[in-house]
Amino acid sequence: MTDKPTIIVTGQADWYDAILDTLSVDYALIRYISGMNYMNTLIDHHAAMILVDGDDLNWQGLTTTPKISPATRRIPLMVITDDAERRSDALLKGADFAYTSGELVKGIKKLVKDYARIPDLAVLEQLDCECAEDLPPLAVEGVKKFNNGEYYPQHDLFEEQWVNTQGPVRDLYRAILQVGVAYYQIERGNFRGAVKMLQRSVQWLMILPDVCQGIDVAQLRQDSFKVRAELERLGEERLDELDRSLLKDVQIVTKGDA
Repeated sequence: MTDKPTIIVTGQADWYDAILDTLSVDYALIRYISGMNYMNTLIDHHAAMILVDGDDLNWQGLTTTPKISPATRRIPLMVITDDAERRSDALLKGADFAYTSGELVKGIKKLVKDYARIPDLAVLEQLDCECAEDLPPLAVEGVKKFNNGEYYPQHDLFEEQWVNTQGPVRDLYRAILQVGVAYYQIERGNFRGAVKMLQRSVQWLMILPDVCQGIDVAQLRQDSFKVRAELERLGEERLDELDRSLLKDVQIVTKGDA
């Protein structure tokens, strides 16, 4: 074991050496070898991030497996491949991000700084406690606006709630706000703005429990990831072809259903 945050790298990963020198001072990079117990590798090393070689034959399993277990689903996972169709598919298979090898090598320091999960157990415990509370009135109104397709007004309500909240549950309001702004940008025809906001929302959606203050975070995560995957598939020139039915409502879970 090491005192440094651990990044798990799967597959042969031709880009491994290119990022090793950049990260080795602050992070421990551990290569996952096929045949080892994958889940134990992630859990035992307290993985802060997973980098999946998207050109590996088993990339889908290496992507999906951590995302269906409560023990590992919050670990940020990136699939790296130069195949555009596979990057889009990776987002549907559970990846939080999908990048080309060039994008990874060029931006690895910022990507790790922004998204590596280095947990603070005290903060996570506080988050769980705050998530058990009721959704505040401003946020309730924000959900109503969101679900009415009033994506700009929902921003103002959730922003006010975020500003007025000091605890870690404020990330819930920021996550919904950013997904709503992304949908607003879609309606305005702003492809890049939509993708940017959906990417930003991932870092907050990843750390939240599946249900927080009655919000079905797991469903919001799944819905917004589908939108982002479809945007990636279509590209900027085909934004008009996006199926608007993919822009789903924020779901509320009653206490009896949670």
